[in-house]
Amino acid sequence: MTHDTSANTDAATGPSAEGPAVTVERRGHVLLIGLNRPEKRNAFTMEMLEQLARAYYLLESDPEIRCGVLFGRGKHFTGGLDLQEVGPKVGTGELDFTTPGLRDPWRKEGTWTTPVVMAVQGWVMTLAIELLLAADIRVASSDAKFSQMEINRGIYAFGGATIRLPREAGWGNAMRWLLTGEPYDAAEAHRIGLVQEVVEPGQQLERAIQIAEHISEKAAPLGVKTTLESAHRARIEGEQAAFHRLEPDMARLLRTEDGREGMASFIERRAARFTGK
Repeated sequence: MTHDTSANTDAATGPSAEGPAVTVERRGHVLLIGLNRPEKRNAFTMEMLEQLARAYYLLESDPEIRCGVLFGRGKHFTGGLDLQEVGPKVGTGELDFTTPGLRDPWRKEGTWTTPVVMAVQGWVMTLAIELLLAADIRVASSDAKFSQMEINRGIYAFGGATIRLPREAGWGNAMRWLLTGEPYDAAEAHRIGLVQEVVEPGQQLERAIQIAEHISEKAAPLGVKTTLESAHRARIEGEQAAFHRLEPDMARLLRTEDGREGMASFIERRAARFTGK
């Protein structure tokens, strides 16, 4: 499922009638993860969910990968779950990501240390919003349309939106969309903090890759991992636990090769050359 390639942006966004439901391509230290069922508006099947979970496992376990980009091929990011296939299995516990080699793509469990930048366009429905909330930086095409419409199907958002959206968007903004299921546009998604940037249609993946490459090339890998660990620690264990680790973690980073390189590059007024050690 993994291919070493320098795939250009056009190739990454174009529809693909063949290949896996989720494509995985390396671009330097960046892992491009593409939803690849454009003929069905990238509606998620069980196979697609498993392949995405495998891609997220690779993202978090491979030390050579410093950032991931999740995107959807075709006109739409995703129309949501393929309810005809997945719906009957939700209540039976078959959505299980504890198998070795899988990581929950909604990142509900534990601490993650590899950042994910996400690019969306067209329909961004239901579980797509929860994937956005599980990502670290989000870019949307100006033509994107968002809807957390589970409430209109007799169910509710069970991938984390009820927990994360109030935290990120504020209670009133979250309930406005969680309780109505109504669609909203990219400008509203930006206003409530669901996405950080809105770009012209067709530019969302290019921009996401630019951000991911900046992180993977300019930022110290150990510093990135420690930053995410600190933020997750505050979320999971509380602010005091995170504050308690700030100075010890800083001291540890300064003793690394990258820490010494960062200080030397500052003194010598040159670009740092980080190795992740």
